[in-house]
Parts: sequence; structure tokens; C-alpha cells
Amino acid sequence: MKTIGLLGGMSWESTLDYYKLINQQVSKTLGGFHSAKIVMISVDFALLEENMSKGNWSTCAQILAAAGQKIEKAGADCLLICTNTLHKVAPEVEKAITIPLLHIADAAGKTLVEQDISVIGLLGTRFTMEEDFYRQRLAEKFGLEVFVPPAEERKIIDDIIFKELCMGKIDANSRQEYLRIMEALKYRGAEAILLGCTEIAMLVDKQHTDIPLFDTTAIHAATAVKFGIGV
Repeated sequence: MKTIGLLGGMSWESTLDYYKLINQQVSKTLGGFHSAKIVMISVDFALLEENMSKGNWSTCAQILAAAGQKIEKAGADCLLICTNTLHKVAPEVEKAITIPLLHIADAAGKTLVEQDISVIGLLGTRFTMEEDFYRQRLAEKFGLEVFVPPAEERKIIDDIIFKELCMGKIDANSRQEYLRIMEALKYRGAEAILLGCTEIAMLVDKQHTDIPLFDTTAIHAATAVKFGIGV
């Protein structure tokens, strides 16, 4: 079994899900007392969030690249950045290490194509929804058409992520806002909704809507398990 490297803490709530999902899937696949071989560094999200807000992405890249190098030195055979938004600096992190970086958008894109989805609605932080590093990768590598909500709804989504979900707060009213926005994306032609923030599945899942949902946390974790056990 190979060792999975997790670069977490962004936020720690969703990193907890990564650890749980990976170990559950390894146990289910291999049986017995098997659990995943994992090396993890959990960073202080406050420093990263401060620099993200100021547009200091080079500082974010330096922090994550240094952490990635430590994970590699600790014996990891691959690296996962356990967040969608900070894949904006994935190229810089990838250059700093020699082990493969399992990109969350690639994991999501592959899964969507396998499920014959070609048009998706994307929810995430404002960075993920508005900038090219994520949407363009999905479009160019996987031929996906990506819809995002209008500006006022993007603000609602982003505020709920940073002011509630990253703090571990789950609010029923916020869930209804997300469901309303998802229905609007479906009306525009989205065949499914990509939960492009690792915290969103804390708020909405398949019990809340009949719209197909693709949870990037679960998809990314499953990709790590396949790498780790060689399937």
C-alpha cells in the first residue's frame, strides 16, 4: 500500500472528512484491520485566509509548497491539497515536490465524464467560481460546460462558506439559499451540481434535493484510495 499525503486544515472540518472517507474506503476495500497509510500536515487556515483576501497568492503558494515538501520528506507517495480554492496555487506546489499531486478538479472532471455529465453548475468560493484556474481546467481537459450563479448569488455562497461552514456552523436557512441557487442552475440547463468547496457537503447532500450532486471531497478521497491501494 502506498502512503497518501494530505495537506489539510483548509478548513480542518473538511480535512476531518478526508481522513474519515479515505480510511472507510480502504477498510471496505481491503477488509480486516486495514486502514490507510497517511502523512498529513494541517496548516493554520487563518494565515492563508488573510493572504487570500488580500490577493497575496504568492504567500499562499510558499506556505503550501513548504508544507508539501515536508509531507514528501515524511514518506508520502502522492499529495492531495484538501481544498478546492487553494488549487489556484497547485502549479507552484507541484513544482516544489517530486511526488504526484492528485488535482481535485481532475478527479471531479474524470468522475463527471464517466457519469456522462457534460453541463454542470459549480458552487464554491468566489475564487473558485469566478477565476479560470478551476473552471477552465474542467472545460479544457474534460470538455465540460460550467455554469456559475450570478454575482449576488456568488456572494451569498461565499459568505456562507467562510462565515458559517468553515466555522462548523450549519444553518437551515443557508441550506435553503443553496437549494434555491442550485434549482436556478438546473433551470439554466445544468445536469448536475458540482460541490466545488470541500465544506459544502456539510450543508447539502442528496437527501435535500433530487438534483444530482457531485461532492469534490468524496471524489478526491476516492481518487486517493485508488492510488494508495493500486486499483
